[in-house]
Amino acid sequence: MRTLVVVPTYQEAENLELLVTRLQASRPDADVLVVDDASPDGTGEIADRLAAADDRVHVIHRTRKDGLGAAYRAGFAWGLERDYEFFVEMDADGSHQPEELAGLLAAADGADLVIGSRRVDGGSVLNWPWYRRLISRAGTTYARVLLGLPVHDATAGYRVLRRSTLEQLDLDHVASEGYCFQIDVTRRVHALGLSIVEVPVTFVERERGHSKMSGAIVREALWRVTFWGLARLVPRRR
Repeated sequence: MRTLVVVPTYQEAENLELLVTRLQASRPDADVLVVDDASPDGTGEIADRLAAADDRVHVIHRTRKDGLGAAYRAGFAWGLERDYEFFVEMDADGSHQPEELAGLLAAADGADLVIGSRRVDGGSVLNWPWYRRLISRAGTTYARVLLGLPVHDATAGYRVLRRSTLEQLDLDHVASEGYCFQIDVTRRVHALGLSIVEVPVTFVERERGHSKMSGAIVREALWRVTFWGLARLVPRRR
């Protein structure tokens, strides 16, 4: 089964080559698609060099920083046009371990969405400050309760989706741009009655570069989840 690892990037020049090298070592059968949002630090040029040296590496250059959700939608559309069967979401900063991808792909044989979870038995987070842990746990709990999601880590960004899952999601109508994109996809998969499996992973805080988390991203997640939750809980008038 053809596998495409979609890696959105913005200012990840310090991390991208190492990540691709680790991916190729652990999963030589997978292709990598870098979706770069016009990084001013040369990330796009590094991606081009890697692609020129290896036909398993591909690049999409976008003209502006347009958010995580838009990057994944572009990457998924590219892969769907080229008959990939499994689509992997992976951060470029090294927080998702390529060596753990085999476990996620194995679980995808019997699931429509596989989430690399930090919050099931065996999962963990390394080197996060207390406030990042608090924000992440609070956000996941809020989304899980308000949206009725049967998962422990709705905001996790290390995932595998089957081709058939993406084809049913109607991605053009997934408007979320920040990390809320992960919650949005999870709720849509659940609403379709598709199967979701969580596999424990170790999330490691980046060692190089800067986190893309911001107040605007947190606010988007808060208001979207609240809106979806209220729409779910309040009966529609006939």
